[in-house]
Amino acid sequence: MQPLQFLVPIGALEAVAPVLPFVILAFAVGNMITRIIQHSRHESQAAAGDDDEALSRWPPHTATNLGLVLSSLVYLIVEPHGGMVMSVLALSVFVSDFFEYESRCVEARSKSKDLDRPVAAIGASVFALLYAGYQSLFFVIEPLWNAVV
Repeated sequence: MQPLQFLVPIGALEAVAPVLPFVILAFAVGNMITRIIQHSRHESQAAAGDDDEALSRWPPHTATNLGLVLSSLVYLIVEPHGGMVMSVLALSVFVSDFFEYESRCVEARSKSKDLDRPVAAIGASVFALLYAGYQSLFFVIEPLWNAVV
Protein backbone atom coordinates (compact mmCIF):
# COMPACT_ATOMS: atom_id res chain seq x y z
CA MET A 1 0.00 0.00 0.00
CA GLN A 2 1.32 3.44 -0.97
CA PRO A 3 1.28 6.11 1.76
CA LEU A 4 -0.33 8.75 -0.46
CA GLN A 5 -2.90 6.56 -2.17
CA PHE A 6 -5.75 8.03 -0.13
CA LEU A 7 -4.64 11.65 -0.56
CA VAL A 8 -4.06 11.71 -4.32
CA PRO A 9 -6.77 10.25 -6.59
CA ILE A 10 -4.41 8.38 -8.90
CA GLY A 11 -7.27 6.66 -10.70
CA ALA A 12 -8.83 10.00 -11.58
CA LEU A 13 -5.47 11.33 -12.73
CA GLU A 14 -4.96 8.29 -14.95
CA ALA A 15 -8.16 9.24 -16.77
CA VAL A 16 -6.78 12.69 -17.72
CA ALA A 17 -3.19 11.52 -18.26
CA PRO A 18 -3.33 11.53 -22.08
CA VAL A 19 -4.56 15.15 -22.10
CA LEU A 20 -2.02 16.55 -19.60
CA PRO A 21 0.86 17.08 -22.07
CA PHE A 22 -1.45 19.12 -24.30
CA VAL A 23 -2.64 21.16 -21.30
CA ILE A 24 0.98 21.86 -20.38
CA LEU A 25 1.73 22.85 -23.97
CA ALA A 26 -1.25 25.21 -23.98
CA PHE A 27 -0.06 26.82 -20.74
CA ALA A 28 3.47 27.16 -22.15
CA VAL A 29 2.21 28.85 -25.33
CA GLY A 30 -0.13 31.04 -23.29
CA ASN A 31 2.75 31.96 -21.02
CA MET A 32 4.84 33.13 -23.98
CA ILE A 33 1.95 35.22 -25.36
CA THR A 34 1.13 36.80 -22.01
CA ARG A 35 4.85 37.48 -21.42
CA ILE A 36 4.97 39.58 -24.60
CA ILE A 37 1.83 41.48 -23.60
CA GLN A 38 3.04 41.99 -20.03
CA HIS A 39 6.37 43.39 -21.21
CA SER A 40 4.64 45.92 -23.47
CA ARG A 41 2.39 46.86 -20.56
CA HIS A 42 5.43 47.32 -18.32
CA GLU A 43 7.05 49.60 -20.90
CA SER A 44 3.96 51.77 -21.14
CA GLN A 45 3.52 51.81 -17.35
CA ALA A 46 7.17 52.80 -16.84
CA ALA A 47 6.88 55.58 -19.40
CA ALA A 48 3.71 56.91 -17.77
CA GLY A 49 4.82 56.66 -14.12
CA ASP A 50 7.60 58.32 -12.18
CA ASP A 51 8.53 55.36 -10.01
CA ASP A 52 8.37 51.59 -9.96
CA GLU A 53 4.98 51.75 -8.27
CA ALA A 54 3.42 52.23 -11.70
CA LEU A 55 4.49 48.69 -12.66
CA SER A 56 2.12 45.90 -11.79
CA ARG A 57 1.92 42.20 -12.47
CA TRP A 58 -0.60 41.22 -15.10
CA PRO A 59 -3.03 38.61 -13.67
CA PRO A 60 -3.37 36.51 -16.88
CA HIS A 61 0.41 36.06 -17.00
CA THR A 62 0.48 35.07 -13.35
CA ALA A 63 -2.35 32.62 -14.04
CA THR A 64 -0.46 30.98 -16.91
CA ASN A 65 2.63 30.71 -14.70
CA LEU A 66 0.69 29.02 -11.93
CA GLY A 67 -1.19 26.82 -14.40
CA LEU A 68 2.08 25.70 -15.96
CA VAL A 69 3.58 24.82 -12.58
CA LEU A 70 0.50 23.06 -11.24
CA SER A 71 -0.18 21.08 -14.39
CA SER A 72 3.45 19.97 -14.56
CA LEU A 73 3.26 18.83 -10.93
CA VAL A 74 0.13 16.82 -11.73
CA TYR A 75 1.97 15.36 -14.73
CA LEU A 76 4.77 14.40 -12.34
CA ILE A 77 2.37 12.07 -10.54
CA VAL A 78 1.23 10.39 -13.75
CA GLU A 79 4.54 10.29 -15.66
CA PRO A 80 7.47 10.51 -13.21
CA HIS A 81 10.39 11.02 -15.61
CA GLY A 82 8.79 13.46 -18.04
CA GLY A 83 6.93 15.15 -15.22
CA MET A 84 10.13 15.73 -13.25
CA VAL A 85 11.84 17.39 -16.20
CA MET A 86 8.76 19.46 -17.01
CA SER A 87 8.31 20.46 -13.35
CA VAL A 88 11.90 21.67 -13.10
CA LEU A 89 11.47 23.69 -16.29
CA ALA A 90 8.13 25.12 -15.14
CA LEU A 91 9.56 26.07 -11.75
CA SER A 92 12.52 27.73 -13.46
CA VAL A 93 10.06 29.78 -15.54
CA PHE A 94 8.21 30.75 -12.37
CA VAL A 95 11.34 31.75 -10.44
CA SER A 96 12.92 33.61 -13.34
CA ASP A 97 9.66 35.48 -13.92
CA PHE A 98 9.64 36.56 -10.29
CA PHE A 99 13.16 37.96 -10.46
CA GLU A 100 12.64 39.51 -13.90
CA TYR A 101 9.69 41.47 -12.53
CA GLU A 102 11.84 42.73 -9.69
CA SER A 103 14.57 43.78 -12.12
CA ARG A 104 11.98 45.65 -14.24
CA CYS A 105 11.00 47.52 -11.06
CA VAL A 106 14.62 48.49 -10.47
CA GLU A 107 14.98 49.66 -14.07
CA ALA A 108 11.77 51.68 -13.80
CA ARG A 109 13.02 53.24 -10.58
CA SER A 110 16.36 54.26 -12.09
CA LYS A 111 14.86 55.95 -15.18
CA SER A 112 18.36 55.94 -16.69
CA LYS A 113 17.51 53.56 -19.51
CA ASP A 114 14.64 51.76 -21.15
CA LEU A 115 13.29 48.52 -19.78
CA ASP A 116 15.17 45.47 -20.98
CA ARG A 117 13.43 42.38 -22.21
CA PRO A 118 13.11 39.60 -19.60
CA VAL A 119 15.91 37.53 -21.14
CA ALA A 120 16.20 34.86 -18.42
CA ALA A 121 12.45 34.30 -18.30
CA ILE A 122 12.27 34.14 -22.09
CA GLY A 123 15.07 31.57 -22.16
CA ALA A 124 13.48 29.44 -19.46
CA SER A 125 10.07 29.58 -21.11
CA VAL A 126 11.54 28.63 -24.50
CA PHE A 127 13.08 25.51 -22.96
CA ALA A 128 9.79 24.73 -21.22
CA LEU A 129 7.90 25.25 -24.48
CA LEU A 130 10.27 23.00 -26.41
CA TYR A 131 10.03 20.20 -23.86
CA ALA A 132 6.24 20.54 -23.59
CA GLY A 133 6.08 20.32 -27.37
CA TYR A 134 8.30 17.24 -27.31
CA GLN A 135 6.12 15.55 -24.68
CA SER A 136 2.82 16.35 -26.33
CA LEU A 137 3.72 16.08 -30.02
CA PHE A 138 6.06 13.09 -29.83
CA PHE A 139 3.68 11.06 -32.00
CA VAL A 140 4.68 13.29 -34.93
CA ILE A 141 8.37 12.36 -34.76
CA GLU A 142 7.91 8.87 -33.31
CA PRO A 143 8.44 6.95 -36.60
CA LEU A 144 11.68 8.82 -37.28
CA TRP A 145 12.75 8.49 -33.65
CA ASN A 146 12.17 4.72 -33.66
CA ALA A 147 14.05 4.36 -36.92
CA VAL A 148 17.10 6.11 -35.45
CA VAL A 149 16.97 4.61 -31.98
